[in-house]
Amino acid sequence: MNFSQFHSEPFYLKVSKGKVNGHSYIHKFGAVPAMSQSTTGTIWDVNDTLYPWSSFNVASNLTIPAVNASDDGKTIIIQGLDANYNFKSQQVVLSSSGAVQTTAFIRVFRAYITDAAGNVGNIDINVSTTTVARITAGKGQTLMSVYTIPAGFTGYLVSTNATCEAGADASVDTFTRYSGENAFRVAHSFELTGNGGPYNTEFTIPLKLTEKTDIDMRATTRSNNARITSTFDILLSDNSYIHMEK
Repeated sequence: MNFSQFHSEPFYLKVSKGKVNGHSYIHKFGAVPAMSQSTTGTIWDVNDTLYPWSSFNVASNLTIPAVNASDDGKTIIIQGLDANYNFKSQQVVLSSSGAVQTTAFIRVFRAYITDAAGNVGNIDINVSTTTVARITAGKGQTLMSVYTIPAGFTGYLVSTNATCEAGADASVDTFTRYSGENAFRVAHSFELTGNGGPYNTEFTIPLKLTEKTDIDMRATTRSNNARITSTFDILLSDNSYIHMEK
C-alpha cells in the first residue's frame, strides 16, 4: 500500500520546500543593541534611530567605508531591491585601506559576511554618509526588522514576534507605507515587557501588503533602556501567478 497518498504536508512547510508554485517566504529578524530610555527607534543595528528611508528617494550606489584591518579582503553579500524594485543581490569585497562602492539600490534589507571567521569590526553600508545597514561586530549579518515588498509580488504578514530584556518594557508598532503613499502608518501595535515573556501573534487573516510596501518595526522604550528583538514572517505571492489562477 502507498501510504504517501494519505499524507498531506502543512501548507507553509510546502512553501519552505519550494513546492507551492508562485509562492515563497521572507523571515525578517532584527535587534537594537541598547535603546535609550523614553526613545523611539527602528529595531535594527543602530541605537536610538529611525530607519533613514529618505536616503532612498532615488536608487543610489552604496558605500562601505574602510573596515577593521582584520576584515580586509573578506566578502559580504548585500540584498535589497534595484531601481525597478526587483530583488537584487551583490557581492562586495571589503577593504581596510579605503571605501568600496556597489551599483545602485533603491532598498537594502539584508547583508551578511561569507568568511568563516565572521566580522571583527562593525561593517557599515551607507548612502552618502548615512548608514542604511550595519553588520555589527561578531554578528555576521544585519539584524534589521525592515523590508520592502518587491515589484510584481503581494506580501501577506503571517506572524510577528518580539522580546525585551528583563526589567525593561516598550511599546512596539509595525509601521507600513504603501506604494504611492508618503506617510508611514501603524498596521499593528502591542505592548512588550521583559518580565512577561515574548509577544507573539499569528494572524488568522494575514495582513495584505501590496508591491513596494515598506515595513518598519519600531519600539518606544519607557522605564529603562533595553535590547529589543523582533521578527516577522511574510508569505510572498507572485502577482502573475495569482492572475493566472483567476
